Order: sequence, then structure tokens, then C-alpha cells
Amino acid sequence: MQTTTTVGLDIAKSVFQVHGVDADGNVVVRRQLKRRYVLVFFQKLPPCLVGIEACASSRANLGSSASALSRPMA
Repeated sequence: MQTTTTVGLDIAKSVFQVHGVDADGNVVVRRQLKRRYVLVFFQKLPPCLVGIEACASSRANLGSSASALSRPMA
């Protein structure tokens, strides 16, 4: 199985878009997640770089949760 090294996360009000790639840039995961499943999703991933596209307040709120999971934020 391919290891996800980088995840892009587009934050919306209730549905988040997730796009993950491996070290070669191949798409490993592309899906929609409801807000309540985002942290569960990241708990199952190995440590990886996470890039978030969102407004400042959403980024700060989710960023603190992701930091608790030892995920670097971009």
C-alpha cells in the first residue's frame, strides 16, 4: 500500500475535501469528509505534511487539533 506523505485539506462549513499523495506525487486518497470525521481520518494516517486552505479562524482551530496529532501544518 502506498504511504501518504502530503495531504491537502480544503475546509468548508460542513464538508471537507481531502487530497493525499505519496512521495512520487501519485494520488493515494481523494474524498469528502464531514467535519466530525476529519480528526478520525488523520488519526489513521502515518505522520505527514498537511496543507490547509481556509480562512484564518478555521485554520487556527483545526491547526491546534492537528498539532495534537503531531502533524506539521503548511
